[in-house]
Amino acid sequence: MQDVAALDLHFLEWSAPEFAENPWPEFERARAKHPWLARTSEGYAVFDLHAIRDLMVRDDALRPSFDGIVEIMDCRGSPWGRFAEEQMIALPDREHKFLRDTFARKFTPRYANQLRPVMRETMERLLAEWAPREKIDFEEFASYYPIAVTAQMVGAPLSVIPGLRTSMETMGLAFSMDKSRVPALDAAFEHLDAFAHDLFAQRRAKPREGQEPDLLDMLIEAGAEGDVSERQLADLIIFLFVAGYDTSKNVLTYMMHLMVDNPAIYERCAEDLDYCRRVVEETLRVFNPSSAFRVTTKDIEYRDVRIPAGTILFFNLNVAGHDPNLFADPDRFDPDRPIVAENRHVAFGMGKHMCLGQYIARAQLQEGIHLIAQHMRRPHADGIPGWRPFPGVWGIKGLPIEFTPA
Repeated sequence: MQDVAALDLHFLEWSAPEFAENPWPEFERARAKHPWLARTSEGYAVFDLHAIRDLMVRDDALRPSFDGIVEIMDCRGSPWGRFAEEQMIALPDREHKFLRDTFARKFTPRYANQLRPVMRETMERLLAEWAPREKIDFEEFASYYPIAVTAQMVGAPLSVIPGLRTSMETMGLAFSMDKSRVPALDAAFEHLDAFAHDLFAQRRAKPREGQEPDLLDMLIEAGAEGDVSERQLADLIIFLFVAGYDTSKNVLTYMMHLMVDNPAIYERCAEDLDYCRRVVEETLRVFNPSSAFRVTTKDIEYRDVRIPAGTILFFNLNVAGHDPNLFADPDRFDPDRPIVAENRHVAFGMGKHMCLGQYIARAQLQEGIHLIAQHMRRPHADGIPGWRPFPGVWGIKGLPIEFTPA
């Protein structure tokens, strides 16, 4: 048994711009030195799929380390710092369980399917505006889709979308651990905070009588039943928007990035909605924006390595699907690849913090690529894509494409 600090591990210089553009070779170098661990300036990266599966469910020994990230960012007590430390995923067990159970009652596969007409209507409206342009930044186009769907889930007017998008673009860079972003993060959070409080105030002043309760009604009711403060309710709304924004937008953008090099797959997406499900799952194997982070609350022993309490671990969900020991030709995008249960991607996390919105995200991506493939024919690159910082919420920043409108 060796202490993790004594291991000869590859160091990931993941703050470098070139790392974000192509992280996979660095992780292969890390794998050559150790099968599942690498060193970073903030802690340790866990990149092996099975190690992630085994360790992330250790809720008895791990907790989200938002306080550690806030300390690295040197912003304890700032508006964004306070939110980071108190959002749902960071709450004590009892409060977290109550709020998570409240969401879980609503965020079911059935509810996600009920939202599909809203998703289709939203995407069709966006395509009517953007498809005739022939040349677009696909990442910008894709960014309006998840916000509009979430806004309709809580009864917010579509007029708020441009302002929310600007703030969420800023919030999406929060965990790149760049201290210089803190003032912008505080401003973005305060804009979202004002929106959330105004949303609750308007609904209480004007209830939706005689209509099926929506997600906002459910939160207000749960807040009254569980003595949830106005502060926590506002944080929940902000968490709902932020958690569903960058992930869905970045995955959809990367999916189009893949489609440019796979025209036959793209054409099939236009014809077969059920096939789009396989395309989404294969995309989530190949790419994911997340590096989930946890701190050990006690010593952990795993595969002959001792990880002491107080260690920050980054679970690189975003590269775990590229393991050549688990996947034949892992860099090849193949929606018809057989799915083996023990090698299934971990894009939505593991354990008690597994993403509650996964069913909505999957449905949103399936409906989105199905309609996009019908309206943006024969897409090809019209420039070089940019990249968001790694680790953070990673992905493409700017994807210029050209296509033939249908």
